[in-house]
Amino acid sequence: MSENPRDSRTKDGRTTVVVITHNRRDELLHTLTRLRELPERPPVIVTDNASGDGTAEAVRRGFPEVLLLEPGTNLGAVGRNLAVRHVRTPYVAFCDDDTWWEPGSLRRAADLLDAGRRLAAVTARIVVEPDGREDPVVKELRESPLTGPDDLPGPALGSFLAAATVLRVDAFRAAGGFHPGLWLGGEEELLATDLLRQGWWLSYAEELTVHHQASLVRDSTARRILGLRNTLWFTWLRRPLPSALRRTAHLALTVPRDAASVRAFAHAAAGLPWVLRQRSPVPPEIEDRIALLERARRSSPARQYVG
Repeated sequence: MSENPRDSRTKDGRTTVVVITHNRRDELLHTLTRLRELPERPPVIVTDNASGDGTAEAVRRGFPEVLLLEPGTNLGAVGRNLAVRHVRTPYVAFCDDDTWWEPGSLRRAADLLDAGRRLAAVTARIVVEPDGREDPVVKELRESPLTGPDDLPGPALGSFLAAATVLRVDAFRAAGGFHPGLWLGGEEELLATDLLRQGWWLSYAEELTVHHQASLVRDSTARRILGLRNTLWFTWLRRPLPSALRRTAHLALTVPRDAASVRAFAHAAAGLPWVLRQRSPVPPEIEDRIALLERARRSSPARQYVG
């Protein structure tokens, strides 16, 4: 059977979409419907992190074209690593189960990565649904204080948001993917730093758009605990000693004085033995970028440890 002429004009085979999910069947099915409608017709891989709500059965029934991975346990962000092992395209676009890409954005992201030989990742503008407003983090990305090569498609970044980013698969694999120790919650910062240390650049691209309709099935307090714990672990894994001490003290003084913060610090302290064993501080030029971003983020409403 010959391919539809319209499909041959619009299909783009450079990017695979990877989605991780856990007990969000309805949100995932909505996202997969949106991805199925994309003109690029990307391959889609879903890692079901041991859902107990019938997610896997619903995907098999409604989306037989999707490659469904079932590790049998909740791998967190490492579920993306598992999926990337199956990716055969040069680029991978990550999605959460409550986000989806704007039609045409995957094609444009691939164009940008094709053109940028040392560009590892492009991060999109995020629009919050159903009201269509920009996510507060977009202002931070757009106004990044970092400088980079003139051929970057937008401001240089020091990290990225996995649910709104297209990455070069070879760079992702060479950097080791997401660290299993962090599991989930701000896990991007460590991978981004390791990409920068390997000589890659990260960039915001205003022309790309991701839509986010936050799931109602979320525990914001648990996510805050994980995010703060992982910020502390990243700090001690990669920052030089004076910076690690200063950052830890700043967090201790500024995060909310509540049970969630106490739990986050306790969990971080419990993991300190493995963190110190794996500690590998970045060189001064990378630390300078991290410190510059740290100062800029202190006033960002998207970086408050609340919830």
